[in-house]
Amino acid sequence: MEGQMGRIGADVKFRDGGCRLAETPIMAAETLARLGFGGILVRTIDEAFPTLDEGDIEAFGRMTDTLGMFVRMGIGKINPYMTAELPRVRILGEGSYLAGMQRMIRLCGVRGWTEVWTAVGGFKPDLATPFCFDRFRTDVTWPQQLEATSAFIEKLAPTLRAEGVRLNIETHEEITTHELVRLVEDHGSDIVGVCFDPANLPVRGEAVLPGARRVAPFVHLTHLRDIIMARTDAGISRFLMPAGDGQIDWDALLGVFAAREDVDLLVEGVGGTRAEMILQPDDDFWRAAHPDLDADEISELTELADRQAERAAAGIGPDLAALRTNGDVDGEYREFLTRSLAALKLRLHAVTPLAD
Repeated sequence: MEGQMGRIGADVKFRDGGCRLAETPIMAAETLARLGFGGILVRTIDEAFPTLDEGDIEAFGRMTDTLGMFVRMGIGKINPYMTAELPRVRILGEGSYLAGMQRMIRLCGVRGWTEVWTAVGGFKPDLATPFCFDRFRTDVTWPQQLEATSAFIEKLAPTLRAEGVRLNIETHEEITTHELVRLVEDHGSDIVGVCFDPANLPVRGEAVLPGARRVAPFVHLTHLRDIIMARTDAGISRFLMPAGDGQIDWDALLGVFAAREDVDLLVEGVGGTRAEMILQPDDDFWRAAHPDLDADEISELTELADRQAERAAAGIGPDLAALRTNGDVDGEYREFLTRSLAALKLRLHAVTPLAD
């Protein structure tokens, strides 16, 4: 079944067939349905179904149809410089990462799961800022990574078009909306779109609403969660919050997509951590790595951090120590999902499309 504005699903990360919600993909879908969600994005099909067993995938599809849930799938990442970090995809392709990706695309196409998630890079929490972001790898430049990613998309293009599948590249913590728009324009919006995660934009120095407007025509999937920006000794940190508990103007943000019935709303939950990530707009090295940086958007993020400091000092918002306090992983994860779902449902009733 198709997703649409007003029906909200959840993004679920699997590992070896299981996830935080349940031991199997079918059980995870059933759990989400009980929590009130109308759809599921299986972040990576090969982690949910490690052998890509078509019988298991078909059974999952039948169950989600029975539950009345829309389904979206994710596949491996598309940056050739990080494919060594995903050996399972190469194994599925019998030695070829490309063949492994093509196999997953075909499986999604057959089931009608044509809007798929992907990303260009990742985050390495054991490395210091900014080298924890793949954008700042020292063995290869970021422009070289983007060039290689573009070339890999071109190799996937015939399969994507044959299967009617579109890669929706996430506004992940390593890439900017400007760079994503260029990738879409270079390859065509029929095979490349955007998975919009508002919480990642500030990590790259982008304000949420301007970034949303830049990619809005190409967005088909979302990863929805809120943010709190806070000043730290290292710069400005972004912390994750359930939708409605942070600083995003959700009425305005949802209004950007309100006229679009082909945008899936999906909550991406976290638990046990607020996933602190640091931006350093006052650092020359950091700024040089962001050629599209907009001074007004940096000012907006700075104002959010200052506002948070004022709220914390007044005792009406969490301070830095509270934001950095870890809690129960599983319990907070479910609460993150349910709080976000309730907040988004409440706001969807009042949303009207924004003028261009």
